[in-house]
Amino acid sequence: MISMTVVLVHGNPETEAIWGPLVEALERDDVVRLSPPGFGAPLPDGFPATCLAYRDWLEDELAGIDGPVDLVGHDWGGGHVVNVMMHRPELVRSWASDAVGIYDPDYHWHDLAQVWQTPGEGEQLVETMLGGTVEDRVARWAPYLSTDIATPIAQAQGPQMGQAILSLYRSAHQPAMVEAGRGLENARARPGLSLLATEDPYGGSEEIRRRAAERAGAHTEVLDGLGHWWMVQDPARGAAALTNFWETLD
Repeated sequence: MISMTVVLVHGNPETEAIWGPLVEALERDDVVRLSPPGFGAPLPDGFPATCLAYRDWLEDELAGIDGPVDLVGHDWGGGHVVNVMMHRPELVRSWASDAVGIYDPDYHWHDLAQVWQTPGEGEQLVETMLGGTVEDRVARWAPYLSTDIATPIAQAQGPQMGQAILSLYRSAHQPAMVEAGRGLENARARPGLSLLATEDPYGGSEEIRRRAAERAGAHTEVLDGLGHWWMVQDPARGAAALTNFWETLD
């Protein structure tokens, strides 16, 4: 049997800790968690933290992994995954993303994103979100994440992440995503899975997400009743969706 590697890429404003429950539920020893620069990994001097810079970063990381890769992305990590699939699909065996919809021509950025994209207001919001003590930041996560997951995320939140957030979202100001999404059909070169958590308010309407997945040649798996952090909310269901998808490829 050929050995596969599962590669997980998280989003904003997170670190790899967000994947902990899912990794446990997958019960595999071949899982690699990649942290985008600024999001739990250092932001190198001169790294522009744009959509294309993160695409190129992920491509470089994937090129260094031996053997076939099953790539999974959440939030902006899911955006980076789709961006790679439009550009260099040969780097993976399969891909999965919960953010395919952001490349649909009718997608509109959510309210938080629009603030980050606004000079002055964006800086102020980043300071409000990422400022204060670690305890303050853990408390802000309390409605969504348990303390053991929120704490390492809060510890990594600071000026570098703030800089990365602003650069990334401003590089994605519309019509940038519409233009990028013109290549969605390229993702058909590899089997894809669109994870559609019905209570996730950030990825666009169900219609938008389904339409984008269809263009990308991806199967849509509905995670009914789950929200943005589905991998924490019900890791067993998330792991089952991914595992069932991978089993269709063997």
